[in-house]
Amino acid sequence: MARESRQQSLFTGVASPLADRLRPRGLEEFVGQRHLLGEGKVLRQLIDKDQVSSMIFWGPPGVGKTTLARIIAGKTQAEFINFSAVTSGIKEIKEVMAQAEQSRLAGYKTILFIDEIHRFNKAQQDAFLPFVEKGSIILIGATTENPSFEVNSALLSRCKVFVLQSLSQEDLAQLLRQALANPKGFGMRQVRITEEMLGMIAAFANGDARIALSTLEMVILNGETDETGVTVTSEIIEQCVNKKSLLYDKNGEEHYNIISALHKSMRNSDADAAVYWLARMLEAGEDPLYVARRVVRFASEDVGLADSRALEIAVAAYQACHFIGMPECSVHLTHAVVYMSLAPKSNSLDAAYHSAKEDAQKMLAEPVPLQIRNAPTRLMKELGYGKGYIYAHDTEAKLTVMRCLPDSLAGRKYYRPGTQGQEARMKERLEQIEAWRKAQEKSGK
Repeated sequence: MARESRQQSLFTGVASPLADRLRPRGLEEFVGQRHLLGEGKVLRQLIDKDQVSSMIFWGPPGVGKTTLARIIAGKTQAEFINFSAVTSGIKEIKEVMAQAEQSRLAGYKTILFIDEIHRFNKAQQDAFLPFVEKGSIILIGATTENPSFEVNSALLSRCKVFVLQSLSQEDLAQLLRQALANPKGFGMRQVRITEEMLGMIAAFANGDARIALSTLEMVILNGETDETGVTVTSEIIEQCVNKKSLLYDKNGEEHYNIISALHKSMRNSDADAAVYWLARMLEAGEDPLYVARRVVRFASEDVGLADSRALEIAVAAYQACHFIGMPECSVHLTHAVVYMSLAPKSNSLDAAYHSAKEDAQKMLAEPVPLQIRNAPTRLMKELGYGKGYIYAHDTEAKLTVMRCLPDSLAGRKYYRPGTQGQEARMKERLEQIEAWRKAQEKSGK
């Protein structure tokens, strides 16, 4: 009777969430991160020997960052303080640091765990630095953001960064089976659910253990119950996993990872991959105008004069997105993305600008040659402005040998055309112009 009463509490919402009830207490229960926690791995040895040093756990949500910190708390002989970057300010930091310093003077270590350390600003992070340096605390931070950008370089240099990876579908399926067997989960009640359904939940969770366990709990709570247990039907599964939660943070690192993936897929002429990354962004709620602006940039940076129509199509796609908006404009972006992927490629324009930019930055005071200066006043004409200027349209070839670069840069080449698509014609035309000028200079004209 007591057994049934306990199980009923799981279905009435009295018990804590499944993910909390099943949080591992030791490394033997921990699922995933074998590259860090397998036998003989560095992090495993540090935890087993209670020799942890300051470190940062970096990884996506639901992969075990906080759980690892709690496992360390259970094994260490040091005082363990759990600190939240969300609810703590400078005052709380100073109080904890004073407590840690007293412990150090008494011969005791203090491990300070900071969840979401990226939420601390520079001043708050700086407050930890002297105490990390003199050994008052061993800092363990957890973050979903790239610590290279979100953690002060001085603090980061004193921490070992461990990268935690998204859990594989096999890891998540194993976790779900454990939840069904564990008395803290659903082991006290018979649950009828197929391996295929567990696989669907694992795929839906997208590497996040918390989502996987929460979804399992949801489908079981909504299953068909009888005296013998609960049956999870395909209808319930479909309702609970009909919308995948895409890993995407419009202000975080994943935002830049995915736009980079789109750009590089188009550059690699992989239309299928480009459309996939486009869909990942749009379905996660990205502003279509942001994507369209990046495609406009790509049109000149990576296609350029190899196909000048690419820029026209990219700008048209931007305008279409502006007029129509989501979800209808997704097809216009797909049009542009596929066109960019299949277009011939040239980065000659981008390379030309960066090459010229380097010279321009070094020679900002370099004077404009007199022959190509305007001379709107008599004084300017007397000073030689415009002297020697030749109007190209007055010549038969529509060309001149007049130099337009500063003397110190005479003969410098910035634009070096490629041979793809229409740019091959540009290359041929440029070679004709250069040959004509050499011939004119040789003849003394």
